[in-house]
Amino acid sequence: MEAINNDGNGNGNGMRRVTSESSMSDAGSSSYRTAKDYRIRKSSLIGMIDWTHVLGAHAPMVMVAGILILFAQIVNQVVTTHGLQEVSWTMETVQQVFGEVSLLFISLYESIAESRGFSIFSPAVKITALVLLVMAWVLRKQKPVYLLSFATFKAPESWRVTHDEVLEIMRRQKCFTEDSLEFLRKILERSGTGQATAWPPGIVQCLEDKPSDRSIEASRAEAETVIFDVVEQALKKANVNPKEIDHLIINCSLFSPTPSLCAMVLSKFGMRSDCRTYNLSGMGCSASIISIDLAEQLLRSSKRNSKALVVSTEILTPNFYHGNERAFLIQNTLFRCGGAAMVLSNSWFDGKRALYKLLHTVRVQGTGEAAYQCVYEGEDANGERGVRLSKDIVKVAGKCMEKNFTTLGPSVLPYTEQALVVVTIVARFLLKQVSNALKSYGQEDMAMKLPVVKPYVPDFKTGIDHFCIHAGGRAVIDGIEKNMKLETFHTEASRMTLMNYGNTSSSSIWYELEYIQEQQRTNTLKKGDRVLQVAFGSGFKCTSAVWLKL
Repeated sequence: MEAINNDGNGNGNGMRRVTSESSMSDAGSSSYRTAKDYRIRKSSLIGMIDWTHVLGAHAPMVMVAGILILFAQIVNQVVTTHGLQEVSWTMETVQQVFGEVSLLFISLYESIAESRGFSIFSPAVKITALVLLVMAWVLRKQKPVYLLSFATFKAPESWRVTHDEVLEIMRRQKCFTEDSLEFLRKILERSGTGQATAWPPGIVQCLEDKPSDRSIEASRAEAETVIFDVVEQALKKANVNPKEIDHLIINCSLFSPTPSLCAMVLSKFGMRSDCRTYNLSGMGCSASIISIDLAEQLLRSSKRNSKALVVSTEILTPNFYHGNERAFLIQNTLFRCGGAAMVLSNSWFDGKRALYKLLHTVRVQGTGEAAYQCVYEGEDANGERGVRLSKDIVKVAGKCMEKNFTTLGPSVLPYTEQALVVVTIVARFLLKQVSNALKSYGQEDMAMKLPVVKPYVPDFKTGIDHFCIHAGGRAVIDGIEKNMKLETFHTEASRMTLMNYGNTSSSSIWYELEYIQEQQRTNTLKKGDRVLQVAFGSGFKCTSAVWLKL
């Protein structure tokens, strides 16, 4: 944990420059509640289900152990039946026992063929065999999706910039007015980003009196640096050979070259020619969970022991806005370089070494012109290309998140919370009917005196232990924390990710999960904990995923 108390220019004053290893204490938090100070009304039933998942990850080993126990019980039955308990065990005795076991299985086959039942086995053998058959049926019926590993991109020091350096880069573009620069300065101050976030070298090089490079070559160089690094890390952590990957999914919203980014990774790592590849673009910051959702569907419909590699990133080099319209300028202050790679498997045998098990994914797509236009790539009045953020984005995001959580709620909330929602809905409906009836009889005064029942907002903290809220900006995190009544430690990972890395688009939720897993001390991650990832993207979309720590 480290923080350098300067402003990036050698001065002793100004905001502290922080590294990616910062914690909330480094950020200057004083009085701070931890999970130990907070009573979470956890459901015992949900806890039992979670531990069933944890233990289920070891089901293949239990199955192997069960088969050995079954065989030992059959041998014991043979030994007992033929009175061999007191006989000294020689090679001839062992051959005799195995011969009798073979005859027992032949008798079993004849009993099944002649419909004479299973009376040749002892009750203990029958019970063990039945348990193993049920377990085998369950294992065959279900195809779990496990997260074996994930890795995030840590930019080299030469990519990192302070707020002052960001503004200096803007000035050196020689296209922004003083009003625009002042607007960018104010946005930066309120953004929640720290003093060591990363921009691509093609843009940062203007600080060395070189012209900015927004070419396709510079864009590819940024993509190769980020993607190759996280893919290599993720495969190494999972101990997976590139040729074991059956499905490759890469999401990058604004940079979609030909050949595709998938082709670039396939060529670099020498993956199999029959590896199925999917290149997703235009889906914004929500695209990582969309990619996970696609990987889940592919793995559940694939043969056993299949693996998927998901890569989430955003390439900034060609997407720097050079105009002065404020709706477009915001993108220049929030977005930063980043990326993440995840390795997933559908093999039961990978459960014992997996980090997490995927429980649920939910995708909600907003409809209507407001949702479609609120994050929109286009050109300003002078023909400068950029991404325009609408003033309606907060309202649209709120509606999408409400629909997403309405869908997700029944899968993660305890029955007590769901019952309160139903009771509230029924009460509001009945009061509305009574009010309408009174008004129809001219009793407006009595109708006005009826109690007002507010919609009940369920407490997701009763079913979720950790929250990874997309680090889209400080206002986004503040709004969700307030509406969901989260504690500070619930949003700590999001705030620290925003400060240390900025808005890295779709990969931000993985920096947050990494922080929870490796750095957070105020709400430590334990086996059986549930983690909720929530992201928002253009279109407008809200996506969520629930993971269980194994």
